[in-house]
Amino acid sequence: MKKFVKAAVTVALVSGVAFLSGCAGQVYNKSENCSYNYLLHPAISVSRVVGGCGPVGDLSRQQ
Repeated sequence: MKKFVKAAVTVALVSGVAFLSGCAGQVYNKSENCSYNYLLHPAISVSRVVGGCGPVGDLSRQQ
């Protein structure tokens, strides 16, 4: 039973890391002199919410 629990925890951790790393990225502002990183989605990034880089350009042009 302990092996099953360890295997389940390992699978959950590996899946979580793979999910989060696949959703991370970087977005530049309109003049491309400032950028910020996001973890899940650019619209819910803390930098976006506080307006750290000003108006953001087209979100479909992510890097």
